[in-house]
Amino acid sequence: MKIQTDDVLRTIPEPEVFESLLKLDNADILELGCGDAALTRIIATNGTERRIMALEVDTIQHDKNCNIDDLPQVDFKLAGGEDIPAADNHFDVVFMFKSLHHIPVAKMPQALSEIKRVLKPGGLAYISEPVFAGDFNEVLCLFHDEQTVRQAAFDALKASVENHMFELVEERFFNTPVHFDNFSQFEQKVIGATHSEHRLSDELLNSVQNKFEQMTQVNSGDFLIPIRVDLLKKPIPDQT
Repeated sequence: MKIQTDDVLRTIPEPEVFESLLKLDNADILELGCGDAALTRIIATNGTERRIMALEVDTIQHDKNCNIDDLPQVDFKLAGGEDIPAADNHFDVVFMFKSLHHIPVAKMPQALSEIKRVLKPGGLAYISEPVFAGDFNEVLCLFHDEQTVRQAAFDALKASVENHMFELVEERFFNTPVHFDNFSQFEQKVIGATHSEHRLSDELLNSVQNKFEQMTQVNSGDFLIPIRVDLLKKPIPDQT
């Protein structure tokens, strides 16, 4: 396993990646850290008989998610990966989209242990994490440097494979696109995200805006986020 690679050439929306790797129809699915449920909606509506439990720890966002009334196949719950409110061996697939590094470092092994507990034997955990590189990261790290926690998340994943908690099925790298019409939209969606408390001084906010606008002169607001996906399998017990 490696935390990043320098030869990521493919740019693709993440749903195309997980739909190509996983069989989600007629499956029991868990999503940890569902955020605004944008990917939850894609998972729920791009196939048939997909039963989803979607967890979120941000109370503000969870309350918004609970008002969603057109996804009857989704059960939104206020909970985190360290204590999953589900029975053992229940899910076919567990998703974590860029959320493992948000779990306190000391509790990352506990979260991975919980994922193993609730997965069926042979079930798969799709864990995507942003690579500490790219133009979007250059703006983000001015006020929210995640290098240490992303390294910790990778270390926890690697340890879970090395100690045979999981089997590594595949590690894949790709770029996923994100677009911002202007800095106000970036400020609202990223700086103002309710799952984090970003309190920027006027001076720092101006620095972030200047960096953002310098980049958008080149990329027209189209940023690329390099992503690493670790697809892990819960071992099937030896029946012999």
